[in-house]
Amino acid sequence: MTGSEDRSRADETRARLLDAAVAAFAERGFHGSTTRDITSIAGLSTAAIYVHHRSKEELLYQVSRIGHQDILDRVRAAIASADDPVDQLIAVIREFAIHHARAHTVARVINYEMTALSPEHQREIKEIRRVIDGEVRSLIERGVAAGDFDNPNPRIATIALLSLGIDLARWYREDGPWAPEEIGDYYVDLALRIVGAPRPSA
Repeated sequence: MTGSEDRSRADETRARLLDAAVAAFAERGFHGSTTRDITSIAGLSTAAIYVHHRSKEELLYQVSRIGHQDILDRVRAAIASADDPVDQLIAVIREFAIHHARAHTVARVINYEMTALSPEHQREIKEIRRVIDGEVRSLIERGVAAGDFDNPNPRIATIALLSLGIDLARWYREDGPWAPEEIGDYYVDLALRIVGAPRPSA
């Protein structure tokens, strides 16, 4: 077996363990899950987890780091997709809501199991969250400065908007009455009201 095949197999095993960790943590919580639960879901031996990850907490950290970085990348891409604050906010909120619905299991784990991370890992994840918050708050502040938004407190508005999406991961289910896109459109309407902006005409 070549070195590239070894790496490919190792990467595949790590990915399987991360997916299994998400499933276990979502169902049982971090503290209620064992390494045996995770490896059983992944179809691997219990020893496999320590070959690829140092601990159960390390698995949670990797899931959280990858998940939060993905959200930050999506927010930045949404902002870059438009020129004016109103269109940027529409793009950000629609993407944020749809993503949290489609990836609700991962989102639930990374947002509601943070306290199980080590202090060092918590600091790293909180820094990514701070940057996400800053990107959205700066967008709202630009909208207020341009006269597009009428909102006296961009900081609270940012917390309100991000909380809507984060909490969506708690209650959304695939067999529920609303598709992710429907929720995204509805959340856009809520967001525009929160920042004090009119909904652009089609």
